[in-house]
Amino acid sequence: MFNIVSRPPIYDQEAVQPMRDELVAVGFEELLTPKDVDEAINVQDDKTILVMINSVCGCAAGSARPGVSLALQNDVIPDKLYTGFAGQERDAVDRIRQYIAEYPPSSPSIGLFKNGKLIYFMQRYDIEGNGPEVIANELKNVFNEYCSKKGPSVSPENFAKIMYAKSCGSKIPLFNQE
Repeated sequence: MFNIVSRPPIYDQEAVQPMRDELVAVGFEELLTPKDVDEAINVQDDKTILVMINSVCGCAAGSARPGVSLALQNDVIPDKLYTGFAGQERDAVDRIRQYIAEYPPSSPSIGLFKNGKLIYFMQRYDIEGNGPEVIANELKNVFNEYCSKKGPSVSPENFAKIMYAKSCGSKIPLFNQE
């Protein structure tokens, strides 16, 4: 669910909910405020934290969400999974981007953190033009190198039930701010 305590979302909540649900279904928790972001990322416990900046972009995000979901079927996965939605929880996403300041703003994008530091980043440029399998294979290699938690994030049976949204962002209705 989105947070409208701060800047209002750009897109209609009902229209983007299926895109949120895809990530929640594989174990992601949503980051709704800057405080949520700090509490998730700025942790000194030697655990790996995957953060995906979700997006309405039909092409890149339409491959990134299934790609990261497939990667989480790997035998080794990050310890914690978080997501913030660009254009929805705008302040939270701005705060995530402060943790990846060496890269230009990019959505969708996927970062892996450990002890509050970015150790891997897949920006939109790395996602565009690639299918979910290519994205998943890259992420699996990263998980195998940096992570130690036993996967998958959800059972193969539950993974098989996930439906992925394919929608062009330009067709998503804007949030009514009346």
